[in-house]
Amino acid sequence: MAAFFSRRKLTAWSMAFAASFAAVAALSPAQAQPLDGPLSLVVGYPAGGSTDRIARLVAERLGPKLGVAVTVENRPGEGGRLAAKEVKRASAAQNVLMLGNPAVMVVAPLVFKDLGYDPDRDFVPVSQVSSYDFALAVGNKLQLDRAMFLVGRLWAHPEEAIFGVPATGSLPHFFGLMVGDALSVQPQIKGYGGSAPLAADLSGGNLPIAIDTLDSLYVQHVAGKVRILAVSGKKRASFAPNIPTFREAGMKIDADGWNTFYAPASMPAAKVQQLAAAVREVMQDAGLQKAANAAYITPVVSTQAETVQMLKAFRQQWEPVVRRSGFQP
Repeated sequence: MAAFFSRRKLTAWSMAFAASFAAVAALSPAQAQPLDGPLSLVVGYPAGGSTDRIARLVAERLGPKLGVAVTVENRPGEGGRLAAKEVKRASAAQNVLMLGNPAVMVVAPLVFKDLGYDPDRDFVPVSQVSSYDFALAVGNKLQLDRAMFLVGRLWAHPEEAIFGVPATGSLPHFFGLMVGDALSVQPQIKGYGGSAPLAADLSGGNLPIAIDTLDSLYVQHVAGKVRILAVSGKKRASFAPNIPTFREAGMKIDADGWNTFYAPASMPAAKVQQLAAAVREVMQDAGLQKAANAAYITPVVSTQAETVQMLKAFRQQWEPVVRRSGFQP
């Protein structure tokens, strides 16, 4: 009887141990052990912009996930390139990620002769966290409510194909060239000192057509000051379901931009994988996704491998456009 009782105790203990082991094994890499120190998320732009906002939404939830303090550090300068040059120099012991975008990691290497960093050699992609569409908008002076009407007008009057963009050399600049190719017109690109003066000229009637990111133009669109005719995504934006895509408007074009976390090449591979898993889990949080959509940001849940594949496809689409443009800063 005692032996039977002992066997029962041993069996119960074994079952409990097995359950505990299975629970530990089921933990994600992000949950298995705390990070070995505080983590800095570097943003190469001032606070308040869309890149900064998504970084802070991630940081708020990433700290508890990793068991350490996570802070956002804004290091503006040189259009985001200053931050890249600083993060590149991080040692293997530093816990630091940079939130990069196409302007810094794809366009800049093609147009700057002495960049100071190499995206492929000096950085490792970790996880994409957001994407954004581009928008084609007109001022109320044109009195157009459909993209097909604008296309007909530009075919009849190609000299009116003046596309305002927030800055020459920006992604909207090169997307404007894509739009010109799709319409078989040669646009004149007019660069501004940012999205605010671009929107002001468009709403004030001093500019007929503008191309910028959807989130930058959407507030003016909602207010009735400008009219967005098409967006560049493969599907309509969740927060702007009444605005058609370019393909729905009859133009065979789609494109988007992104924000992706990068680690310095010095970071150990195991830590990169741990951070990639943690960021992906954080991006699945329903509260984060709701907050991002409210800020006109499209959140993305992506593995490290999916991020690498996305970047490859992005370069294949955009690099020929940038090279053909002949743009020099």
